[in-house]
Amino acid sequence: MYKALYRKYRPRSFSDVVGQEHITDTLKRQISTDRISHAYLFVGSRGTGKTSCAKILARAVNCLSPIDGDPCNTCASCIGIESGSILDVLELEAASNNRVENIRDLLDEAIYSPASVKKRVYIVDEVHMLSPAAFNALLQILEEPPKHLMFVLATTELHKVPTTILSRCQRFSFKRLSAALVASRLKYVATQEGLTLTDEALEKLSTLADGAMRDGLSLLDQCATDSNIDLNRVLDTVGLSDKQELLRLADAISARSAVTSLEILDRLYDDGRDMTALISELAILMRDLLVSKLSRNSPLLSGNFGKSELAGLLDKMSHERLFANLEVLRETTLNLSRSAAIKLAAEMCLIRLCDERLSDDISALLSRIERLEQQGAVPEKLDDEALSIEYGLRNSNDGSLEPLKGSGPVRAVETVPDEDDSVVDDVATSDVAHVDDGASTDTDISGDDTSAGADIVEDEATADADIVGSVQFAQEPPNDDFWVAILNELKDDIAVYSLLSDHSEISADLQESTLTVSARNPFTVAQIESKLFSDALKDAASKALGREIIIHTRTISDIIVESKHDKLEKLANDFSIVNFE
Repeated sequence: MYKALYRKYRPRSFSDVVGQEHITDTLKRQISTDRISHAYLFVGSRGTGKTSCAKILARAVNCLSPIDGDPCNTCASCIGIESGSILDVLELEAASNNRVENIRDLLDEAIYSPASVKKRVYIVDEVHMLSPAAFNALLQILEEPPKHLMFVLATTELHKVPTTILSRCQRFSFKRLSAALVASRLKYVATQEGLTLTDEALEKLSTLADGAMRDGLSLLDQCATDSNIDLNRVLDTVGLSDKQELLRLADAISARSAVTSLEILDRLYDDGRDMTALISELAILMRDLLVSKLSRNSPLLSGNFGKSELAGLLDKMSHERLFANLEVLRETTLNLSRSAAIKLAAEMCLIRLCDERLSDDISALLSRIERLEQQGAVPEKLDDEALSIEYGLRNSNDGSLEPLKGSGPVRAVETVPDEDDSVVDDVATSDVAHVDDGASTDTDISGDDTSAGADIVEDEATADADIVGSVQFAQEPPNDDFWVAILNELKDDIAVYSLLSDHSEISADLQESTLTVSARNPFTVAQIESKLFSDALKDAASKALGREIIIHTRTISDIIVESKHDKLEKLANDFSIVNFE
């Protein structure tokens, strides 16, 4: 009958336990000097050797001829305990035997002396699963145990074990194993089993083990359907994406290309890749990029990516954006386990990674501000003369920038146009063409009509200029005293101030006690309407203006299109210049 690798290569002595020398050396000295405690508590994450050390300890204290604290594994006691024929050493799974009746039955047997060995040993795995009543029953015998009795308790969740139990046990904390230690053991096992394991496959398996030797051996066992194990075999068996596909996906995200990202996701989904594993891999890659930006010598978690492969992505994403991406990936990972449509959740995650405007948390706002700074939408620090000449701004007393009173139009700052800009530009271009055509037609009718038509066209153009001028974000930021006063009240709230002081996105208008805040982007409007932003803005406006203020919001591109369309339609009806369908 086939035996799993993690069982076949389970350590049989303390010397075989990898990476826990601080524990095994102490236990060996205790056995050699006969200073054995009556209760031990082994604490640590899965697959770090807790149960293996407990079984070795049970054999060592009963061994007829121990070797420097290690069991000989050849005497009758060692062979009987290992095979399970000696009933004085009992392993109990607390997850399924957690009732007080189970512990009472155990205690009824514990008072009797062992039949064939020196000590009766009870190994209780996952002891934190015991009920409160069971813990109380166990506490009774831990208080004054018989000389022939020893308990070895193991748990992965120390905080669930009562302090009354902790104070009566010697506690040993097992560390997570490094990838190098796991790789060394996997290489040894592969050699013993006649498997050919490439360096890339070995590195990936040791990384996927996540500090647990048992997980690493189980993954190796899963991949051992062929004697030759390479990286593609590991990726196909475990259901992970190829590293080049993952790099292409990260590159598409850095370029903010949602179309390319979704195409890569569809290809991986069709290949049977696990979406949860893909999101986890992407999160680890983003973590490695962020840590590499902070410290070039930090170890990487992704396993298959070297510093040279990550160098190209490092220059494309800033600290702020990487942190925002990690927040989105962390949230998606938590929700995937509860999602009925995993692919949909993964697609939404990628779209949010490509466009920070779809997230409303602080990290996403910082990333958007950093993007504006890179595009040149935020002017650098200049002296007062340069500010007044170039931008119509001045340095305030607190170091921030504010508009000059009575200054002319501010020079346009070069920015990368958003998609919404094209709507306004197209409408404006279309309007100019319609007005020009109308003027030519009026000239053909008569001189008087031409004069009258020109006056009307001039009035309409002036009205349109007023509408567009009130919302020209990049050309003329709001310079009204009321808006400056409101922003000054919001300076302590960094998130709200950063959003509302963005003149390329926000415009404000005050009519009596109604403050209308207009934004180009509907997602920005949604943020302003959220309770956090709206309450802060209302309080600041009421405090700055000395009266109760009502806040209204609107999307400015819709207003421009609607207002100019209505006026041009009226002009067409009066002079039959344009036929609107």
